[in-house]
Amino acid sequence: MKTLVTIVIACFLGFMVALLWRLPQPEPAGDQPGVRTEETAAGLEVFTAGREGPPSGAGEATEARDILTLNREIDASRKTSIVDAAERVGPAVVSISVIQTRVVRASPRTPFRSPFFDQFFRDFYGDREYVRKIPSLGSGVVISPDGHVVTNEHVVRDAAEIKVTLTDGRQFDAEVIAGDSDYDLALLSIDGEHLPFARLGNSDSLLIGEWAVAIGNPFGYLLQDSHPTVTAGVISALHRNVTTSEGVLGVYKDMIQTDAAINPGNSGGALVNCLGEVVGVNTFIITQSGGSMGLGFAIPVNRVKYIVDEVATYGRIRRIWIGLKVQEVTPMIARSLGLSSARGLIISEADPESPSYKAGLRRGDIIIGVNREEATNYDTARRAIFGARVGDVLEFDVLREGKEATMRVKVEERPEE
Repeated sequence: MKTLVTIVIACFLGFMVALLWRLPQPEPAGDQPGVRTEETAAGLEVFTAGREGPPSGAGEATEARDILTLNREIDASRKTSIVDAAERVGPAVVSISVIQTRVVRASPRTPFRSPFFDQFFRDFYGDREYVRKIPSLGSGVVISPDGHVVTNEHVVRDAAEIKVTLTDGRQFDAEVIAGDSDYDLALLSIDGEHLPFARLGNSDSLLIGEWAVAIGNPFGYLLQDSHPTVTAGVISALHRNVTTSEGVLGVYKDMIQTDAAINPGNSGGALVNCLGEVVGVNTFIITQSGGSMGLGFAIPVNRVKYIVDEVATYGRIRRIWIGLKVQEVTPMIARSLGLSSARGLIISEADPESPSYKAGLRRGDIIIGVNREEATNYDTARRAIFGARVGDVLEFDVLREGKEATMRVKVEERPEE
């Protein structure tokens, strides 16, 4: 009996050893044991690591997808409204190279280097005048597909030659269609095909504090690059009246102030809003160092629209005519007229055919106000009249024989001389 039990136990143990021998052996999977099986029907290998979670390699794939998504989000965030505005308007901003002609007066000098002989020859021969060619640079904006370019009048003043260079490198000869020194705006024309042009906005709708982008060509070809530069800031103030120095022709009234950097060569470039619309023409800065101090000024684009409309309708910018000649009231004139203070402008001549004469203004009247603005001198009166158009009515406050009166003058176009 014991022998039989021993045989049965031995057979059972042998069976178990054979069964265990036929089972598949586990393969190592890194530091953690796992089981490897083959899906022969699908031809795929499936790894089980003996733990919960994604299969080996899925974490790296998920991380790669997250990085790609993040990069796309960052790339999308770089496309700000400023970038979009620069891309829209930038191709239409051009570089303007000008050769100006100026008459220069020089006094004759002698080889003796003596003030006595220099003055002798100057009195005998007189000063010598000659024409000098001076190169200058500026910016402009193409505002129509037919090649109209707007810039500052002072950029092309006294120009003998004007070259306009586009961002794609094309260069054109330009001619001045119209210009106005008071407005400091000029309209040029170039002849080309497939010209990029910028859309004009509405400067009356500007908000203080909204983004502003200044686009221009500082230093022009000195940088060996026809592409414009972009500076960003905000609209700092509106309706700024800037007093200019003596000898400056333009009247700078109702200007746009911005802290977007405007540098030499930016004059005539575009001031742009976030919609990619031109809202002003960059004109000048106020500076103590020669560089930008955040005090830049641009001419409102609605003034450009007026110039464009005048040229489109009449073929020119109609000059206004009032028909007065005036001089400032000096202390001597004030004493002779018995005035308490030397202020205002005395009319020295009123053309009998002029709008002012028709309105009742006469020689000897003293103008003390124009359009409800005090006219203390010629500059303040000129500023008060600035912006008047043919057909507008101006109010003149005058003193006549010690009494004040208001005359309404309807502006007419200046007759051809």
